[in-house]
Amino acid sequence: MEERRLALQAECDAGKTSKERNRLGQFATPTRLATAVLEQARSLLPPDAPVHFLDPALGTGAFYSALLRVFSRERIARAKGFEIDPHYEASTRTLWQNHPLSLTLGDFTTAPPPSAAERYNLIICNPPYVRHHHLGALAKARLRAASAQACGVEISGLSGLYCYFMALAHAWLAEDGLAGWLVPSEFMDVNYGAPIKQYLLNHVELLQIQRFDPSHGQFDDALVSSAVVWFRKRPPAAGHQVTFTFGGTLGNPARRHSVPASALQAEGKWTRFPAARVREVASGPILADFFRIQRGLATGDNRFFIMSREQMAERQLPPELFTPILPGPRYLPESEIEAHPDGTPKLARSLFVLNCRLPEEEIAQRYPSLWAYLQTGKPTTSQRYLCRMRSPWYAQENRPPAPFVCTYMGRGGKESRRPFRFILNPSGATAANVYLMLYPKPLLTRVLQDHPELTRTVWQCLNAINPELLSEEGRIYGGGLYKLEPKELANVPADAFAALLAEHQHHLKLSFDVIT
Repeated sequence: MEERRLALQAECDAGKTSKERNRLGQFATPTRLATAVLEQARSLLPPDAPVHFLDPALGTGAFYSALLRVFSRERIARAKGFEIDPHYEASTRTLWQNHPLSLTLGDFTTAPPPSAAERYNLIICNPPYVRHHHLGALAKARLRAASAQACGVEISGLSGLYCYFMALAHAWLAEDGLAGWLVPSEFMDVNYGAPIKQYLLNHVELLQIQRFDPSHGQFDDALVSSAVVWFRKRPPAAGHQVTFTFGGTLGNPARRHSVPASALQAEGKWTRFPAARVREVASGPILADFFRIQRGLATGDNRFFIMSREQMAERQLPPELFTPILPGPRYLPESEIEAHPDGTPKLARSLFVLNCRLPEEEIAQRYPSLWAYLQTGKPTTSQRYLCRMRSPWYAQENRPPAPFVCTYMGRGGKESRRPFRFILNPSGATAANVYLMLYPKPLLTRVLQDHPELTRTVWQCLNAINPELLSEEGRIYGGGLYKLEPKELANVPADAFAALLAEHQHHLKLSFDVIT
């Protein structure tokens, strides 16, 4: 049956474009993973207890097929699945027509939950991975209201559809029932995941979260960092501990560590576990004490607003209305920039961004070539979201050059486990939103003004920060891609940073004692 199901899966997938499946969040569960999930479910359920199985997003039945392989037919009392897409449902119904599977063609999120007597003691699901921007405003309002009613938690409007599935399934799970969810691990770190984490800590007994190594994706057709979340529907006991596992396989993870549920209440970054231990409340300085940190500017259309010196000359655009801007990290192999006397960086790839807030009437009079160029962007660029929100639409955010910039995202390769790097920028170049810009706060500014030679020391100290501290504050996605937002970088402990600076100059210690 599994061979037939896999053939059916391939046939159904081939009948849709990858874009269509991506929009509906349709990513099939691999056989090996489905089997491992059901094997763990068997170990967590009471021995010989009849199984009442529910999969709210059945697809072709990867988990149901695994259920039949792992559990004896005598133990399977009921099995039910929902499938919203007729393209899959019709073939799946035919495939399992001789098996006791109740299949409903429809949207699980709109289905009325059963009575207490008809609930299920085993819910296993790989819910649709549909991002929030694919959900309309009316659908979000309905899902949020239904989720709050089902489990008492108000889901964030920035949540993906999988979060609503987890919340809504609460009303389908029997008391003491077991649930296993194969979901993106991003909820463990991002702000919109906070309600889901509160649900897992306060409304059920969270048993285990297995996070797979992001550099080894579980899906062939989706670049997503995956986790399996296990919980029982019962209040958590006092002193309850949650098992975090990482890497390897579900049955044989590479790392394992138990964390008190009480410690998770105040921890915003769950992906720290199991590699890290519970951190103490930060009492020392953090980078926010020394720097104001902002994302680089978001132009709304880099191809229109950013250009080379040659392109500016070809279009006869006024160079005085353009500002030097750093190229992307891949075009900036060196982490120390040199500058020409006019402030432009000495780079093989010199780029400039339009930096003009003059009204169009004045531009037409003083810079007719620029006015003509702006007219070419009105039908397209001016209608983009960021440009529509600006007045005038071609004005850029205020991002003066920063002496230090940090890459916003990156991967830690085999030779280097540093996904982020700090760049010394003595030039007059600003940076796009692929960088974080670090502006020294007044205390550090005064020190650097009095002792400009210490600028290099600050840069070296930034690069000396333990990369694990940066990774712990940031987040990781499929394929081993790390990202670091301004608030996350600002929250990085800076004890070692302050100590390194103090070692270089004694008078710095007196200044930093004001902070510490």
